[in-house]
Amino acid sequence: MKHGSRKVIAVGVVAALAALAVTVTGAAKQTAGVQVCALLPDTKTSVRWEQFDRPALQKAFSNAQIPARVVNAQGDPQKQKTQADQCVSDGAKVLIIAPIDSASAAAIEKSAAKSGVRSIDYDRQVEGGVAVLYASFNGHTVGVLQGQGVYAGLKAAGKGGSHPVVASLWGGQEDANSFLFKGGVDQVLNPLYANGTLKKGPQQFVPGWDNQKAGTIFEQMLVQTGNKIDAVAAANDGLANAVVVALKAHKLNPIPLSGQDATSQGVQNIISGWQTMTVFKDVRKLATAAATAAIDLVKGRHVPTTGFVTTKGRSKEPAYLIAPQSITKRNYTLLFTSGFLKKSDVCNGTYAQYCK
Repeated sequence: MKHGSRKVIAVGVVAALAALAVTVTGAAKQTAGVQVCALLPDTKTSVRWEQFDRPALQKAFSNAQIPARVVNAQGDPQKQKTQADQCVSDGAKVLIIAPIDSASAAAIEKSAAKSGVRSIDYDRQVEGGVAVLYASFNGHTVGVLQGQGVYAGLKAAGKGGSHPVVASLWGGQEDANSFLFKGGVDQVLNPLYANGTLKKGPQQFVPGWDNQKAGTIFEQMLVQTGNKIDAVAAANDGLANAVVVALKAHKLNPIPLSGQDATSQGVQNIISGWQTMTVFKDVRKLATAAATAAIDLVKGRHVPTTGFVTTKGRSKEPAYLIAPQSITKRNYTLLFTSGFLKKSDVCNGTYAQYCK
């Protein structure tokens, strides 16, 4: 073989090896891309999404060394779809979806499924969706705890036998969970309405769980009843605070009032006597369970469940449900000792005087 020929061959081999290196590097980069995406709904309906869910999800993925992305759609269904599409394009194998509404979330799940991407319904059910798991808290039990808390508050105030009027502020109708919470409250209070122990007052769903709209709705309820509302079953702490603000504005006394999410504001209302209870849903447990399920799906492992739930528009959905807990003035310090809230987030300003 001539010397010139050997040089051409050598150059060709080097070029081929270089091309192979580029190909391998590119494949490695693609493999190292995002594997799981968590799609949070907004920052308006509750502080929990950014204050609790995001850091808990990020910690779970970091501990498992799984490339993941956590994004928030800021209440915009189209933005959530765009975020989901980007995740799928970037190589995600699993989407964890906390839906803004069922229709848009179902479309996201079905579109992702066409690309072989599986979905997990996070916290809220997606009617008509195709998720392989619903990870949440037992929504019906949340409502039961709220109903029990309202009635216990009425009895503690000596109004259990005086046919007190109970109003209700449900969550947004676009959220399937709102009906789960309502169903739990109804289980407790409807028999008491039926036998005359309680009187059913105004009841209304609050569009988008919007706290300002809740305030307007409750103001209208006060007008409708001539301020004769003795208790309120409010679906979360934000709606409950809207009630507190209205009561204070009208110089009315505190009344039995339920909540949910164990927010700093909700606990402040509890210790100062303006809210009866909240429901503690330790989202750290939920985030860890959902992240673990997503990782199991990515790695082809069995996904643990606690049973099945009935979700409209689809077959029975495998579920992993966590039990919620009632928080009152008697046990609110549990939120501090468990590390869920910092005492300084609650016991500050005018609220410090109420802390244990």
